This record gives sequence, C-alpha cells and structure tokens, in this order.
Amino acid sequence: MKAVKYALISIFLAGMCSSATVFAQEAGASTEKQADSAVATPTPESANAAAEDDVILPYYDNYLKEYRLGPSDVITVEVFGQCPDYCKSGITVPPNARISYPLVPGGVLVAGKTVEQVAAEITKKLNEYIIDPKVTVTLDKAVSTRYSVMGKVTTPGVRVMDRKVSVYEAILDAGGVAKGGDKKRAFIVSYAADGHLTKREVSISDMESGKTAMVYLNPGDQVFVPSKGFGIDSIFDILGKASVVRFLFGSPF
Repeated sequence: MKAVKYALISIFLAGMCSSATVFAQEAGASTEKQADSAVATPTPESANAAAEDDVILPYYDNYLKEYRLGPSDVITVEVFGQCPDYCKSGITVPPNARISYPLVPGGVLVAGKTVEQVAAEITKKLNEYIIDPKVTVTLDKAVSTRYSVMGKVTTPGVRVMDRKVSVYEAILDAGGVAKGGDKKRAFIVSYAADGHLTKREVSISDMESGKTAMVYLNPGDQVFVPSKGFGIDSIFDILGKASVVRFLFGSPF
C-alpha cells in the first residue's frame, strides 16, 4: 500500500514539474515575441529622424561628390593595402592647385576636378607600379568656393560655400532681410560658362511658406536683396550688366 502511495505521489510531482516546464517555455516564447516586437517596431521619433536623414543627407553627399576642388581645400588620399607609403591625409591644395604625391613627378593637378576624378588620375599613375591599386580620395574641408549676399540684408558679404546652400539659407546666414528690404523677392546673378551674366528673380516669401521649392545656389552666385519697389532691370539696361554687378557686388571670384 505504501508503495502505491509513493508511486502516486511521484506521478503527481512529475506532472507538476512537466506543467511548470511547459508554462516556462510558453512564457519565454511570449517574452521573446514581445522583445522581437519591441525591436522591430520603431518609435515615431526614430522614424522621423530616419526620414530627415533620407531627405537631408543626399543633398550634402551629392554636393561633396560633385564638388570641384580648388586652392585651400583639404583632401585625403588612401590606397587600400598600401598605407602608410601611399596614404596621405590632410593635404591642403596649394595656390597652383597641384598636390605632391609619391611616384608622380610634378604632382597631380586637382583644380576643377571632383574627388572621383582625382582618384581615377592617381589610380592611372600608380598602375605603373602597383597591381590594381584601390584609390580613394575624400574631401575633408571645402573652402575654395564662395557665394555672396548683398543689398538689403543685415550682414552683407562673401561667404564660403562648404555645403549645398539655398537662397533662403543664404539670406538667413546674412542676418535676414534688413529694414526697408523687399521680403518677397531676391535676385540671383550667375556667371555662365561662356562668361556672360545671367539673372533671375526668386520669391523669398513663397520659399518660406513652402509654396515653391527651394532654389539652390551654384558656386560663385551672388544674391541681391533689393529695396521695396527696386527694379534691377533698369540699372542693367543703363550701365550694362558687367558694370552693375561690379558696382553692386564687387569683382567676381
């Protein structure tokens, strides 16, 4: 009788342990699902930040990718598996825009070239000495291109274009429209490839309110914020385009 009693107790305890094990496994699985759900579901803040990065970063990446090098810009050259002999960091482009580089007599002319074009040229030079060189050129500091904001702004002058700059940003960086200035419009004077001047009028108020897309400047562009009622066409007609720009904005750069 005692043996039967002990057997029943053993079966009961085994059942309890089995139930506890199943419960623990189910609880663990539930916890894992909750953890996976928590990881997989982004918060609104992180989603917004990612969306902003997707919109903003391409502007800066494209600007740096298409940037044309000039004096005082700073670049880094790296050759995969060939450091430190053929890797140089912090190279400041000299006034003649020709940088010195190992195994390249006379250096490499970088003026007016993108970092990808410079990398391709260095690759071509190194092919004579290194088998299939992997060259990367990065832009560390962009200071050679400029734009100016003149007219009725708080702090007119020339500024470094180290990023892609919109007309609206340029005016804000210049302290905004000053008293008596036309807050609704501005003029952009650009130098075409053939040396001629082009001008266009943009609406500051429409860009500010989002009615029109942002207008971005090109290197060397000059923004002019006029007084209320000012017409730039009459001055261009009387004095000639080149004279007016020199008078209002100074010499081109």
